[in-house]
Parts: sequence; C-alpha cells; structure tokens
Amino acid sequence: MKANKRDVLTGAHFIDGDHAAGEGAIAAGCKFVAGYPITPSTEIVERIAARFPLVGGMFIQMEDEIASSIAIQGAVWAGKKSMTVTSGPGFSLMMEHIGFAAITETPCVFINVQRGGPSTGLPTLPAQADMMQARWGSHGDYETIAIVPNSPQECFDLTIRAFNLAEEYRVPVLVMMDECVGHMTEKVVIPEADKIEIVERKFTKKSPGEYRLYDTNGTMFPEMVKAGDGYRIHLTGLTHDEKGYPAMSPKVQQKMLRRLVDKILTNEEKLRHIEEDQIDDADIVVVSYGITSRVVLPAIKKARKEGLKVGHVRLVTVWPFPEPYIRELAKKVDAFVVPELNLGQIVHEVERCAAGNAETKLVPHAGGAVHAPEDIYDAIKGVVVHA
Repeated sequence: MKANKRDVLTGAHFIDGDHAAGEGAIAAGCKFVAGYPITPSTEIVERIAARFPLVGGMFIQMEDEIASSIAIQGAVWAGKKSMTVTSGPGFSLMMEHIGFAAITETPCVFINVQRGGPSTGLPTLPAQADMMQARWGSHGDYETIAIVPNSPQECFDLTIRAFNLAEEYRVPVLVMMDECVGHMTEKVVIPEADKIEIVERKFTKKSPGEYRLYDTNGTMFPEMVKAGDGYRIHLTGLTHDEKGYPAMSPKVQQKMLRRLVDKILTNEEKLRHIEEDQIDDADIVVVSYGITSRVVLPAIKKARKEGLKVGHVRLVTVWPFPEPYIRELAKKVDAFVVPELNLGQIVHEVERCAAGNAETKLVPHAGGAVHAPEDIYDAIKGVVVHA
C-alpha cells in the first residue's frame, strides 16, 4: 500500500526531529494519538494536534501517561493505527501497558524522546538511559522492537517503519529518540505519497462463527478484527488460549509465550538494521546508536589518520539485538568500543556476544550533554591491538 496523498506534506522541510516524527506518523496512516505533555517530546503532539484536524485524525490529551498508553490500544481494536509519545517518567508509567500490548498482540507505537534521569532528572537535556527499560521494563517474558533514529530525517523515516513493523509483527514498537535528535533542526525530505510504502493491517476474512482471536493459521501472526464488525472477542492480559479466553495452565502459558517471543527472535535477521563503515580491515569497532553515532565520527576519523584500523557499527534496530552479527564480528576484531549516554547498558549485550573473542570497552556518559569526541578517541587509543 502507499501513503495517502492528502496526508503527506511532500517536499523539503527545515524542521526538528520531533516535528518530523509527527509527520512520519501521519504519513504512516496513524489516525489516533493520545498523550500527556512532557519535555522533550511535547513538540511531537503539538504537531499532531495541529495537523490531525486536516487529515481526519484524532488527538486526545489524556490526564496522564497511564491513560494515554491504554487509550491507544482501545483505538487499535477500533480499527485505527495509534501512537503515544512520552519521555522519562512517562515511559516508566507506560510499562504495564507495553506488556499488555505485547500479550494481546496489539500493534501500536510508543515514541520515547529520552532525557536524563532517574526520576525527574534532566527534563530538557539528553540521555540514552532508557535502552534497557525498552527491553525489560514491563514484567514477564516478552519481546518488542526498538529502533533508534539519529537525525530528523530518520525520525520521519523510522516512525513510518515503526508503524509498518507493528502491523507486520503484531507487537508494540518503540522509537527511542533522544533530546538532541528530537530538538535538532535539519533538512527533512518527505517523499511523494506513492513513494512511501505502508503496511496495512491484516483483517480476517473469516466469519464471526469461525474466527478465533489468536489462531495463527500456521503462521506466527494472527489476523485482527475491529469493534463493530460483529465479532465477539475476549481481550485480556491474562494467559489465554487461541480464542482469547483466560487459561491458567502451564501448557497454555508455554505455547502462548513461546510464540510471542519466537515471532520476534526467529526474525531477528530480517528485523536487523545496522550501518557499517570501514569494518573490513578493522581491528577496533566502535558500536553506537542515536545521537552518539554522530559524535563518534570525528574520533574515528582522527584515529584512522593516525593509522589505527577503526570501523563503526551503528545500531538502528537495537531490540531485538543483532546477537549473531556481533558474535561473528567479534571473531574478526580485537575490540569493541561502546560509547553511550548512560553508565553502561547496551555495552552489556556487546560484551556478552564478544566474550572469549574480543575486548569490550565502555565510554560512559551520565547525560546532560553528549560525549566529547576526544574521550572516544582516547578510549580507542587505549585499546590493545594484537599483532
């Protein structure tokens, strides 16, 4: 499917990442957004609130983030593509409903424009300290997809991708922006509508009598219905059978949970989105994501000028983590250098995958600003390269 021509502001724009994400949601066919204002994500819903009346969408400012994160799921089951937007403390409040979306297989998008924490922390300043929360924040075993833009252009592009992945995999998708990217103003090119690929929801063609809510028909992905079409469905956060009815059974739990996890993990290679630069001859590879993937470039360039063989891997999709890729790369290089705007989160995944083959070195930063490229350069210089 293609985007709706009426909804797309085709052309070149000079806008920040927050506004670009709002336009991406509209281009993707989002028609319902619920949110509660919170810095530094508020500009997204301001853009949505201004644009939605022109494109047939609805924005509701809810009383809090808890209400917002469940309202969007009601809208999904009414047939609409839906999204909420938040940061920091609001993301924490939404965790229970991210788990609810995972167990009910409700396709929706959560945008988190990360800021410094914990608690209220640094409301107007950047961090990348919610990355493990994106993976493990809600209780129980489940899998989501988390993607990380590093520019306003990608805020547009990856928000569309987030909606497409949500529909394809029947899962909540998290767009993990950060304050720098959200408030950075750059050129954003919005293509013609017929150039924007959109994944539409797969609604069942079965009759109400033969339809079962979580019957996958030999695939991992059940078809959906929407309220008002005559289907009587039972939607619950309890462990449930294929009809959606609660079933307090270890056997049912095993079957349900394995599919929820496997539908993501067995498709990791398909979901994998990374960017490689100069890794063919690299002894040292810098692994980064988000705004930090731009900050590392001067450090890598300087190290290369001095004869160090340094490559760069940028993680665009962070969850599911590209474990097989990092394991194979670890057999070819001496070390990974991992700069993060936190005190060490994704570095643990890199270290786990590299264990026994390559050294892993964290370059931490508590947030509030970005790294000095010199600090990353010094970390690269400190790595021991084996002859």
